[in-house]
Amino acid sequence: MRHHSSRYATDGTVISVTTKPASTTGTPQLTTFQMRFTSTPRGARLARRLAAVRLDEWGILYGTVPHDDIVLIVAELSANAVRHGRVPGRDFHFGLHFAPLSGTVRVETTDTRGERLPECRPVAPAGADAEEAGRGLLLVSHLAARWGWCPRAEGPGKTVWAEYAIRRTNAPTGSGPSEGAAVE
Repeated sequence: MRHHSSRYATDGTVISVTTKPASTTGTPQLTTFQMRFTSTPRGARLARRLAAVRLDEWGILYGTVPHDDIVLIVAELSANAVRHGRVPGRDFHFGLHFAPLSGTVRVETTDTRGERLPECRPVAPAGADAEEAGRGLLLVSHLAARWGWCPRAEGPGKTVWAEYAIRRTNAPTGSGPSEGAAVE
């Protein structure tokens, strides 16, 4: 079986796009997009925008509920990596993985702040913070089928991940998600 992988640089950041071999139906088993971003609001915005483009290229079309939900998850996890996981001079790593056969999209952000862990049971903020911040993981927990975190494999830090399940409605076997696809 052939394994396709490409790496190229853009503005000093390495991008990796990987497609594992197709199944007998011709549908890839797993497609992956990975990139490092600066731990700044600009880096979080760029992660969101590139994820939106990649999802559309994978057949999860702009303007559909799954596309918008996944992009919101990307935005929240990337913003959290910047706000709570930032270490000066260190980037955050972003990963987007799509398994078309199962209809699952996994979003991952990895930062180097292992001591700043997310709350596993997010709750809406109270008091002065209630107006501006603190709802990111609450949104993620409502949109994602599952989410969590694990220690960073390569050293200090953590990876926060969320899995989104796309339910296919009236889609032919082996095709991408339908325009009216909904969250399970």
